[in-house]
Amino acid sequence: MKLSIGDKAPDFRLADQDGVMYALGDYKGKWVLLYFYPKDDTPGCTKEACAMRDTMPKFRKTGLQVFGVSVDTMKSHKKFQEKFGLNFPLLADERKEVVEAYGVWGEKKFMGRKYMGINRVSFLIDPAGKIAKIYDKVKPEMHAEEVAGDVVALS
Repeated sequence: MKLSIGDKAPDFRLADQDGVMYALGDYKGKWVLLYFYPKDDTPGCTKEACAMRDTMPKFRKTGLQVFGVSVDTMKSHKKFQEKFGLNFPLLADERKEVVEAYGVWGEKKFMGRKYMGINRVSFLIDPAGKIAKIYDKVKPEMHAEEVAGDVVALS
């Protein structure tokens, strides 16, 4: 399913690195960023996560809740979170239900090899639970600042 701006964001219920459960429905009335990333502790994903961590003070001022989502395990997320001091939940979508609902699971190519994985895409969800912006050309090191500016502009 291809999601578009204005669509109702698919709900989810996933555990973070500490086993705490989160559901999108719990954040009605708040801005939410779901950023999907391929793999814990890899170069691009680390740059993106650390940029999110460093931009958290700006996000908190706007009331934005950030969730990183991948198909890695809670244990993998915990190591990643601790290694880099990440200050937001990393959600474990081991069954691939949420990545499929958001349409970010698909065929990828690397060095001539095809495989299935997560495409680096983010969804900014407004307080009414609708998709306000889709980021499908994410530059890991600049993404957090782009989102911070958009939340201010759209609020």
